Amino acid sequence: MKTFARFVKDESGATAIEYGLIAAGIAVVIIAAVQLAGDNLLLTWQRIAAAVAPQG
Repeated sequence: MKTFARFVKDESGATAIEYGLIAAGIAVVIIAAVQLAGDNLLLTWQRIAAAVAPQG
């Protein structure tokens, strides 16, 4: 919480912009990883469902 308070009080615009860019970059990486993992997980569950489904 102290870190956030210091961030809010920081009057250096360049530093705030840098932190914002870093946060945006991290968010993009997290979103991409979650989407990739989600697609792979969906494919895995579909394969499992097809393997255990009754044939015909």
